[in-house]
Amino acid sequence: MKQGIDNFLRHLATEKRFSANTIAAYNNDLLQMADFFQSKGAKQWSEVDIQLVMSYFIDLKRRGYALATIARKTASARTLFKYLENEGAMRDKLTDNIGSPRVKKSQPRPLSEHHVRELLKQPDKYPTPEAKRDKAMLELLYVSGMQVTELTSLNMDSLNLQDDSVLITSSKDRHTSISRSHVPTLKKYMDEVRPQLMHHRSEQALFLNRLGQRLTRQGFWQIVKTYAREANLDSQVTLRSLRHGFVAASEKAKN
Repeated sequence: MKQGIDNFLRHLATEKRFSANTIAAYNNDLLQMADFFQSKGAKQWSEVDIQLVMSYFIDLKRRGYALATIARKTASARTLFKYLENEGAMRDKLTDNIGSPRVKKSQPRPLSEHHVRELLKQPDKYPTPEAKRDKAMLELLYVSGMQVTELTSLNMDSLNLQDDSVLITSSKDRHTSISRSHVPTLKKYMDEVRPQLMHHRSEQALFLNRLGQRLTRQGFWQIVKTYAREANLDSQVTLRSLRHGFVAASEKAKN
């Protein structure tokens, strides 16, 4: 049985280009399963049937494994069985009869309005162009409810600053109009701060990093983590909770 697992892992490494960490996780899951099968008398993969497989998963549940862990081990088993079936090493076609437990995804807990406002205060502590950029980004995210990827994908021509509103065209062709009074730092960023960060006139990105290039989603997340730590919110802030908190706050402001 171990030889079949070794061949499968080699296939993942050479043909599928899986990472070493992923292959190590597969190895642990599959060796555990093979040990169970062997303890029940199976000596080779052709002796494994659906009843034996089901008894393995029942045993995992009985031993208190989390549902997410069982789902992962099930996925590992299905992938191995598919490979062994194609290689002719298994007598029965098991993959059609093995489901996976549904793992209910918990919704992120949004930041409270108080915590959102605390986060918004943090860039004010610094006089740098980057801090002023961060303030503008956070304010825009706060009132627009857009996703972080949409925010960092904005170009200069994505925004149309009119007399009292900002018309935003996001990467998903979604149009949002917000009051300029809700993003007081945005126009100053565009008129005064962005030119300080800009290295090339041809750059179209709205929000720039220190190299004058588009600020990435990852770069923005690092910035947020720094401000969250300074606001004593580092254990509560994720990109999902951040956006959900801003959406909740912005909806409240509209009503």
